[in-house]
Amino acid sequence: MKESASLDAAATLKKTQTAYLWTHILNTPFWALFNMLPFILYKDLHATVLQITAIIILKPATSLFSLYWSSLIEKRKDRLLSNLVWARLLSHLPFFFFPFIDNPWFFIASFGLYMMLARGTIPAWMEVLKLNVPEETRKQTFAYSHTLGYVGAALLPFLLGGLMDHYHESWRWIFPVTALISLIAIVPKLRIPIVIEPTEAPQETSLSFSEQLIKPWKSVWALILRRPDFLKYQMGFMLGGAGLIVMQPALPLFFVDSLHLTYMELAVALTMCKGIGFALASPTWAKVMGTIHIYRFNGWVTMLAFFFPLCLIAAEMNLSWLYLAYLLYGIMQAGSEMSWNLSGPLFAKDEESSLYTSVNVLTVGLRGCFVPAIGSLLMTLIHPTSVMLIGGLLCLLSTGYMWKIAIPIKRRVGETQ
Repeated sequence: MKESASLDAAATLKKTQTAYLWTHILNTPFWALFNMLPFILYKDLHATVLQITAIIILKPATSLFSLYWSSLIEKRKDRLLSNLVWARLLSHLPFFFFPFIDNPWFFIASFGLYMMLARGTIPAWMEVLKLNVPEETRKQTFAYSHTLGYVGAALLPFLLGGLMDHYHESWRWIFPVTALISLIAIVPKLRIPIVIEPTEAPQETSLSFSEQLIKPWKSVWALILRRPDFLKYQMGFMLGGAGLIVMQPALPLFFVDSLHLTYMELAVALTMCKGIGFALASPTWAKVMGTIHIYRFNGWVTMLAFFFPLCLIAAEMNLSWLYLAYLLYGIMQAGSEMSWNLSGPLFAKDEESSLYTSVNVLTVGLRGCFVPAIGSLLMTLIHPTSVMLIGGLLCLLSTGYMWKIAIPIKRRVGETQ
């Protein structure tokens, strides 16, 4: 019996890791192009500042609606896989219409739908990893999967950037092709085993529309009140994220009007350099995260974010600084994504982790509702480089806050690690 159980556990682990790995690899071409959409809108479709601001706001703000998608799996293990599969299908569907539509608002809406569902599936993925992947290998699984995805992204600029520079609006056809490739990841997802104990059988409850509307928010509020240590983490992460987001409205204008970048140069910076940084740093971040407290870990992440706008500003003197900026950004993002994604299972310990991860998604949405607007307002008052410097200072403040509240590195019994 023990040998059989061991074989079942090994098979479950392998299927889960395989599905998580292929999800990131197959989505890499789509994600590389998706991240260039704000610049595509500004460069080819002549989007207004309002439209650029809208797409920047949507990226984090859609997380508010993601809360409802992720709330569907709370105490419902039977919905984990369907949550992942349906989100994949629905989020990619609008991109098949890109060759036939010219309205920038359709592209912006497609961007928002994708981000909402992509964020909404993170709690489901983290709960699947928590159920099927032992804690000692969870960080490595996360790092390895994301690293391979970013390595692929590092190789794509030479293909995508060249096509988009030489063939006018070729991105319209590249989007549906990459979306189709991404959808293939549904196949390994369906093979993930989810064991549901008899005591965990789903219990249907009848709630009114208003109750369904406020239920996720009540659950989040109750968790925050119950776990002040998790609240401190959210406050520090919020401050660092605000620093990165407030500068986003300035970047398309800075890249196009000040640096005069081609699509190839943009793609090399945004995907290749960032991908290389992410790939190089992920294994190291995985080791570091197991040795220091997550507060101190986050402080190092936001310290790197502080140097990002400084390197961008230096790019006006030499374009090499642009590539260095995104190399640092990739290193920073590797640590940030690891902290943001794995903090739910980390703080949850033996509890279900989906609600913790949902809080992470929600706070990103709350931040996205007002911080990009502040960045756009600042753009009307001061130069884009000044806005970027303000963002860097906010990241530095986050580092100071995280290090100030960091508890001793030495682990104690019952302490959140």
